[in-house]
Amino acid sequence: MIVDLFIPCFIDQLNPETGFNIIKVLEKLGLGVHYNPEQTCCGQVAFNNGYWDEAKAIGEKFIKDFPNDRPIIGPSASCVGYIRNFYPKLFHNTALHNEYKQLRKNIYEFSDFLVNVLKVKDVGATFDAVVTYHDSCSALREYGIKEEPRILLNHVKGLKLVEMEDTHTCCGFGGTFAVKFEPVSTAMAHQKVDNALKTGAQYIVSTDTSCLMNQEAYIRKNNLPIKVMHLADILASGW
Repeated sequence: MIVDLFIPCFIDQLNPETGFNIIKVLEKLGLGVHYNPEQTCCGQVAFNNGYWDEAKAIGEKFIKDFPNDRPIIGPSASCVGYIRNFYPKLFHNTALHNEYKQLRKNIYEFSDFLVNVLKVKDVGATFDAVVTYHDSCSALREYGIKEEPRILLNHVKGLKLVEMEDTHTCCGFGGTFAVKFEPVSTAMAHQKVDNALKTGAQYIVSTDTSCLMNQEAYIRKNNLPIKVMHLADILASGW
């Protein structure tokens, strides 16, 4: 099977190693991975801030960047959830109606694809640490995943997964919410990281780099004894 790789903006610009680790995992599972270097943003930021015309222009390019009728794998439940749920508002009954429907049918968040499409639970990873999992709002409420990342983490050799209190509560990122309402966002990040610290975990893990970035900023500013890590980076460890 050949799959297309969708790398969101945050990973492309700030955590490119996560993208390479996704390739590492997929290729280990026997898949061929195609990456289109012309791909850019999916348009979520513009859409969420009310710039629907601009979001549509970005989305048109995104649709054309993935013309093949094959699975598209992305390491962000936020971006993939946006495409699945809101491209219909932009492209239904337009010239790209059939193309957007094909894209929407084929695009998957990374852990969902591994567990529910490939039927894989154990990728052979080893990671000796205690971790806690953060459910991003988009993953939990928009995309609809909860157990898939936990299933994968529970099959990592040496890893102990402990649940934090209020794991379903927002970390305070919310895109431009963190910029427009900085004091509220900071308080929410404080609560989230404090809950993670109470578990004794060494790492906060999530499917969304944006959430991890927000929490990491709070952790670094306050010199706290915990780190953040994307799920894909853990799954690529130890082999």
